[in-house]
This record gives sequence, C-alpha cells and structure tokens, in this order.
Amino acid sequence: MSDRPQVRIRYCTGCHWLLRAAWMAQELLSTFEHDLASVTLIPDDTGGVFDIHIGEQLVWSRAEQHRFPEPKEIKQAVRDIVAPGRDLGHIDA
Repeated sequence: MSDRPQVRIRYCTGCHWLLRAAWMAQELLSTFEHDLASVTLIPDDTGGVFDIHIGEQLVWSRAEQHRFPEPKEIKQAVRDIVAPGRDLGHIDA
C-alpha cells in the first residue's frame, strides 16, 4: 500500500457537478502525478456538496467558502500538504 496521500472529491449529482469534479481531478493528477496515491470522485445526492479532502483533512468546502475553488487555490493547498516548498511555477506568481 502506498504511503502517498489520497485525494477525495465529493460532488453533488443533482447539481450535475461531475464535469467540474473530473476537471479538478485531472488538474491535480497532472500536477501531482508522483505525489498522490489516487484522486477519487465520490458522487453525493445530498445537495450542493463540493468538498475536497486529503486523507481526513478537509481542503475545500463549497458550503464553507460559498463558491467553487479555482484550480490554483486547490493546487497550492494540496502542495502545502503533500509537497511543502515545491515550486508550482506560474501558479505561485
């Protein structure tokens, strides 16, 4: 079993946010392909949910932030947990 972190993206099926969740997963996998064990999409029908976790740590909650994350924000938050100090190039500018 890998000791690399696992990311979970829970999204609302009723709101049709699968494409948004898949896009975010693709962004994370392309940036952190060697740092993450997996990115899992979790469909949820409770309404309006869009949460991103690394392990048990909540990285983003649409309910708490009242908006969707920008890829830059999530990449920086994930980097700070899985690869602190790593330069993300133009994203950090």
